[in-house]
Amino acid sequence: MFAWGFRIGCLAGLLGMAGGPAAANDSQAAFGLGGLTLVRSADIRMDIEVLSISEERITVDYVFTNASSRDVDTLVAFPLPDVDNGIEVFTPDYVNELDFRTVIDGQPAALELVQIARFGGRDITARLLSLGVPPMPVGTFDAAINALDPATRQAMIAEGLIEEYGSDGKQPLWAAHWTTATSVTRRQVFPAGRSVSVSHSYKPFTGGSVGGRLDPGNRKTREFAEARTKYCIDDAFIQGFDRKRAAAAKTGSYHGETWISYVLTSGANWKGPIGQFRMIVDKGHPDALVSYCATGVRKTGPTRFEVAYQNFVPRQDVHILIVKFHQDQ
Repeated sequence: MFAWGFRIGCLAGLLGMAGGPAAANDSQAAFGLGGLTLVRSADIRMDIEVLSISEERITVDYVFTNASSRDVDTLVAFPLPDVDNGIEVFTPDYVNELDFRTVIDGQPAALELVQIARFGGRDITARLLSLGVPPMPVGTFDAAINALDPATRQAMIAEGLIEEYGSDGKQPLWAAHWTTATSVTRRQVFPAGRSVSVSHSYKPFTGGSVGGRLDPGNRKTREFAEARTKYCIDDAFIQGFDRKRAAAAKTGSYHGETWISYVLTSGANWKGPIGQFRMIVDKGHPDALVSYCATGVRKTGPTRFEVAYQNFVPRQDVHILIVKFHQDQ
């Protein structure tokens, strides 16, 4: 699926997640002295974007038009969320689990996964790679740290880069404390005066919790206030939650939250606004509750909600909260 590669330098301009895992709109990009940077296109319009979001799959269908009289050969980047690694942080394995697919005018596109590690404002990617340590602490990460000579490993511990947190019974287990930025990139030619269809699909890395901040006893906490703002939780949602919670208490059910985020704002890097924008959110089950920030939302099915905008300039990212009640087994 991916041509596995690492670029050296700071991954600048990428918009990271706030809370749950995210992905982002396509954006024209360039490799400069500072690394991968999103740049504004003066020639390519995004005429159509149809974004479909569910817990199982995210799909994005675009139509781009090259408004110039020359072919444009450019690097296009689809940023994935920054991951602030740590002991209690879920670390996504983008290489093996993302299942990212891109089709351009019906043909599969060759993709490259670019990962950059930063610590204390510094790019440490080259240093990690020289030691055989992957920028994303998954897969061979623990084995790579255990294979280091003791002096190098101790220096990384002293610097705060890594921390031992347990054992698998044979070798120590390690946590990384740097931030990993990831982007899926491709080379693409936009023919002069023509439109091109691009489709992405991938498995989202959703965040979540069981119980917690939505319960009545937690509604004066900072966490609840932040959630209410982030997901535009209104009184009707709270009332619906309380009704379902009361019914669940009689059957021994419990509730769980799922968080999905998507970075829309990088879609503002093309020529002009997005001509036609449509977003479909599927909450997965008719009894589930869903909340997110948007205007003009229409319910178009038992689990589907849609918005449609003309000449759309994205100014904020999408953060979706889904609440489901589960029967205790």
